[in-house]
Amino acid sequence: MKSTMLLRLGAVLAGAALLGACQLETKSVAQNGYRGTGMDQIHLVSDKKKVGEVPPPPYDPPKPGGRPAKEAYQNVQVLGDISEDEFSYTMAAITQWIAPEQGCNYCHNPANLASDELYTKKVARRMLQMTRKINTGWTQHVKQTGVTCYTCHRGQAVPTENWALPEKGNPDSILGNKHGQNVPLVTTAYSSLPNTAFAKYLLDANSSPIRVQSTYSHPSKYAATANKTTTMETEGTYSLMMHTSTALGVNCTFCHNAGSFQAWNMSTPKRVGAWYGYRMVRDINGEYIGSLASVFPKHRLGPMGDPLKVNCATCHRGVNKPLGGVSMVKDYPALRPTGPMVTAAAAPAPAAAPTKMP
Repeated sequence: MKSTMLLRLGAVLAGAALLGACQLETKSVAQNGYRGTGMDQIHLVSDKKKVGEVPPPPYDPPKPGGRPAKEAYQNVQVLGDISEDEFSYTMAAITQWIAPEQGCNYCHNPANLASDELYTKKVARRMLQMTRKINTGWTQHVKQTGVTCYTCHRGQAVPTENWALPEKGNPDSILGNKHGQNVPLVTTAYSSLPNTAFAKYLLDANSSPIRVQSTYSHPSKYAATANKTTTMETEGTYSLMMHTSTALGVNCTFCHNAGSFQAWNMSTPKRVGAWYGYRMVRDINGEYIGSLASVFPKHRLGPMGDPLKVNCATCHRGVNKPLGGVSMVKDYPALRPTGPMVTAAAAPAPAAAPTKMP
């Protein structure tokens, strides 16, 4: 009798230990809707104070007006429309956000600040264009909170959360070729799902549609709406969804309704934001980072020779609002400009989200 009780206690403790291993971080649960509908909202419990900590401005923001930067300095191609004082203020902040130890010399030749000889300056110029585009053309996702260089970089030259095209195995060999699966990575929530989802869905504007199923399953009767997505292909979609949940520190019902994951009219408003978010990431990777492939040196490229790109975790870092929702861009108007110059340069965001799964 005693030995049986000990065995049962041991089994309970072992089960608790196994479940505890899955609980990587503390979570909070809140009921959303009727009980039993599977709509509980689960969030990672983070240190809100730490998440919301952002570096203060380098000094008091300058007053509006003054000589334009393009007249005060040479070779100013992006921020020439702001004042000389605002230009210096913005440069000081960018140095703090990206290269606090290296300082201005990380991008500039100290003997000739106008020179483009360092690749880092060319990259920074393109990233400034990207940041302005996000803050003016992708407000359906970033709202009025906006982004700054710090949103991704967090005081480091290269954001810690990035990805590149995975190295291809030998397609003619089964031995050692896992076809991108069964490799536990944080990007796929340590699952056995494919690690090629980013390349498939987040590379550029021509990325594959994020789809699991269609309205009809018949292969020929409803040819226009037939489900042409194979079971193997849907694994990539699930991989992306696992990444998104991990990156935002939430569960599936943050965006979807457990009654019908497909139905847009049952989904939460967050799903529309995610729809724009995926397309914003495609724009960043294809239009901006992809255009720098020939600029980056070899040590800043992935195994397939492509630049390191962004995904959801690059900004979010495990919380559903990057930096806990703190808006830094309000202190840096140069990164969210207004006027005809910006309107002409920034492509409009996509039309309203479709009524069916994109």
